[in-house]
Amino acid sequence: MIKVTAALIIDSGKVLIAKRKPTARLGGMWEFPGGKIENGESPKSCLARELREEFEIDVVVGEHVGTSVWEYDFGTIELMAFKARIVAGDMKLNDHAEVEWVDAEDLDGYDFAPADVPFVEMLKSKSILM
Repeated sequence: MIKVTAALIIDSGKVLIAKRKPTARLGGMWEFPGGKIENGESPKSCLARELREEFEIDVVVGEHVGTSVWEYDFGTIELMAFKARIVAGDMKLNDHAEVEWVDAEDLDGYDFAPADVPFVEMLKSKSILM
């Protein structure tokens, strides 16, 4: 099983989502940014590292809000989502096609990677407070 993290970065009532590059696995789909946990790395430190690498931002990683397991054709992933807050940096797109700040009720208008969908539903139901 591939262990992966995702950040639910919420600011002024909007959540940050990122679109995967067309050439990437699951290309063109939207996701909550994050990445694969490396050997010996904690999920929280992984998330901080991935956001620094992918967007050149520093975050404070907060509470774990849930885990989603999804079997893709390339393998099964365990996606652990955490609330996070940006504390420094000017966002740059090093690994994604685009990013958007979106109201929870508008998330249905985006084609999310299947493992991210449970967190879309949690945000829409307000079980994760914006």
